[in-house]
Amino acid sequence: MNDSPGWASPGSSPSDGERPGTEGGTQQPAPSAQPAPPAQPAGDPKWSAEQPPPGQWSSPGTTPAAPQAQPQPTTGWGQQPGTPQAGQYGPQQGYPGGPGQWGQPPAAKPGVIPLRPLGLGEILDGAVATMRTHWRAVLPITLVVATVVQVISVIVQKFMLDDLAFATNPDAGPEELIDSLGSTLGASVVIQFIQFLGTILVTAMLTMVFSRAVLGQHSSVSDAWREARPQLLRLMGLTLLMALGAVLLGAVLILPGALTDTIGLAILGVVLWVPLLVWLGIKFTLASPALMLEKSTVFKAFARSSKLVKDTWWRICGITVLTTVIAFFISGMIVAPFQIISLLAFSGGIDALEDGTGMNSWGALIGPAIGLIIAQTIVMPFQSGVTVLLYVDQRIRREGLDLELARAAGIENYGTTGG
Repeated sequence: MNDSPGWASPGSSPSDGERPGTEGGTQQPAPSAQPAPPAQPAGDPKWSAEQPPPGQWSSPGTTPAAPQAQPQPTTGWGQQPGTPQAGQYGPQQGYPGGPGQWGQPPAAKPGVIPLRPLGLGEILDGAVATMRTHWRAVLPITLVVATVVQVISVIVQKFMLDDLAFATNPDAGPEELIDSLGSTLGASVVIQFIQFLGTILVTAMLTMVFSRAVLGQHSSVSDAWREARPQLLRLMGLTLLMALGAVLLGAVLILPGALTDTIGLAILGVVLWVPLLVWLGIKFTLASPALMLEKSTVFKAFARSSKLVKDTWWRICGITVLTTVIAFFISGMIVAPFQIISLLAFSGGIDALEDGTGMNSWGALIGPAIGLIIAQTIVMPFQSGVTVLLYVDQRIRREGLDLELARAAGIENYGTTGG
């Protein structure tokens, strides 16, 4: 018989040759109704020292009443009273759901993410939480850089559009046309270069801010600049190398068809070039955080990204594409109203839009620039944050980085107890 308290049937034998309710070894007749709980024999090793009060015995096959939960002290940082620590779950202490039920145990969370493999929602939420919690560092970096880039772009576009309007003048000669187109091309290169430098600076500094946010540490703009500055030239070289590689790959695949006037071969080159660009872009998407956080060289960063992305290309591709789509819609929703207002208020009407003279006014240029400043201030940290958290997630999955992060965050005895 089961002699666990609360489950044994009254009248069952707790010891050999002796029953509760006998006197002097003489067995008493059992009453027709269910007897009251027997008295505990003194010194009997098979009976618990703590018996339930009268009226709380249960008959065989029924479930005993659940005992009242006893309050427990706080077990660790960031955990509620009564919550078991990570690594201390047994068959009778599952989480969540109670005894005998298993679930994913709560992990330590010193910063914006829990120290365990992350899901899609946790990655996106971690990026947004960093922007919200550490806005004093994130907002100045992105706002200042976006403002400088857009101011320079507006000035350059003003003169570029003036040159285009002059070039479309029917009275302009061939030399004037060539000079105008050359200056326009030069202005476009300047704009792209300024945007390139701004993106590099924002990426480098925000990577350091997000790396501290994972540990629950705050950082200032000066801290981010001091930590990012030694790797800026290498990050610039990495970005330029990726752009150069994309151009060379396109030249190898497309130029043969273009030079031989073979349209089919040129189309085939484009068809091969686009998916290769996507595949390489995802393969090396973690090179930037690897370069900044591991203080490595350019080629080692490429190798690290390739290793971390291996066998998880589709997952990282899906998260990256989703992040890009979200950023695109956010930017469109912010910039579109400014563009509509600038066109209606500063473009000089339909006739000016048709002949192109309405696009080069200061009002028509400044309106969309303000929208772009606001959009980039929001979008750039979001995209950078997702990339950094993807890098952290892959290292946790492959290399157990959570142990190192826990030690860096000051969490004692993390990962030392078995679960």
